Amino acid sequence: MKKIVLSLLVVTALLSVSCKKSSTSESDSKEPTEAAASAEGTKYVANTTESVINWSGSKPAGKHSGTINLKDGEITVKDNKVVSGKFTINMNTITVTDLKADDGKEDLEAHLKGTGDKEGQDHFFNVKKYPTGFFAITSIEEKDGKTIVFGNLSLKNVTKSVNFPANITVTDKEVTIDSDTLVLNRTYWNINYASKSLFDNLKDKFINDEIEIKVSVKATK
Repeated sequence: MKKIVLSLLVVTALLSVSCKKSSTSESDSKEPTEAAASAEGTKYVANTTESVINWSGSKPAGKHSGTINLKDGEITVKDNKVVSGKFTINMNTITVTDLKADDGKEDLEAHLKGTGDKEGQDHFFNVKKYPTGFFAITSIEEKDGKTIVFGNLSLKNVTKSVNFPANITVTDKEVTIDSDTLVLNRTYWNINYASKSLFDNLKDKFINDEIEIKVSVKATK
């Protein structure tokens, strides 16, 4: 009997550990991490006209895509490697690129910004209350032949840790960072509008929680 009880305890412990491991993954958004210990190095200033954040979101009826611009930003380079970076996101620049003017483009942009006819409601980004977002690079690591950028993303006064593969090029005059597509769960940042995981009465009127982000940043001395 003692052996049976002991075996059951071992199995239970193993199952507990297994569940804990499977509950998170490297791509999950987590609590923010500390910034890089040293920000010493050469500063490169982000070119806000040549840097862009591409986004896409979907729902049962289709998919929309667009862009967001940076307000400002800088990258620090030491020994020819990026060691830190910080970027302010201008949420007022949310643009829809898959629709034409007078064909729903303006309405969707206002809906995303929260500046439409139902302005008082909690729509997506509520740019009057939260006009900017922020991303800070905390570290960059090489894993399995890929460059992984780790950082903290702040939207609507909520900060979470994210990471993504990226191609980084450093020269004497310029730094470019081009990310792979990053899939984010918008509800982690309280972007809850029409989320099927939060509201159970939406039927087919929901909007998927996952949004895709692809970042291209260019910075110069």
